[in-house]
Amino acid sequence: MPDNYKEWPEKIPFTLWGYRTSIRTATDTTPYYLVYGIEAVHPVELEIPSLRILLESQVLEANWIQVRYDSLVMLDERRLNALYHVQLYQKRIESAFNKKLKPRGISEGDLVLKSVKALLPIDPRGKLKPNWAGPYLVKKILSGGTVHLTDLDENDFTNPTNLDQLKKYYP
Repeated sequence: MPDNYKEWPEKIPFTLWGYRTSIRTATDTTPYYLVYGIEAVHPVELEIPSLRILLESQVLEANWIQVRYDSLVMLDERRLNALYHVQLYQKRIESAFNKKLKPRGISEGDLVLKSVKALLPIDPRGKLKPNWAGPYLVKKILSGGTVHLTDLDENDFTNPTNLDQLKKYYP
């Protein structure tokens, strides 16, 4: 950790090295491996050789070239595997997010209230301004949670509204 803000430029390369050589949860591999097709040699491994370094140092050059070529051929498969891990990770995140969602129970023809977003940076009513406007009539629900609304005089809104900005109105 730097002691003051002037030391950050010297620390950035070490931070990036740590980021690029640590395993990401989403891909189950390191970004360095996905780019170069081989795991990075950490500076500590040069001083205190690891088993991997010792084994590679005893391999003949022709064998090392063949192993390296084979690993580069398999790199596309490893990248596809990382892509599958990303997709599985996204599904896990989505399911965790969707557990917290509450079904709104809004259907076409229902009366709803719409959340009011502040158009002006300063509202003279302050915290006493209304949070909901309406009631409005749900004209059509599209895929992805998009809703077309009309007011009670059958005047259509020009822009669709997101379903999560609505709540059911009970007269």
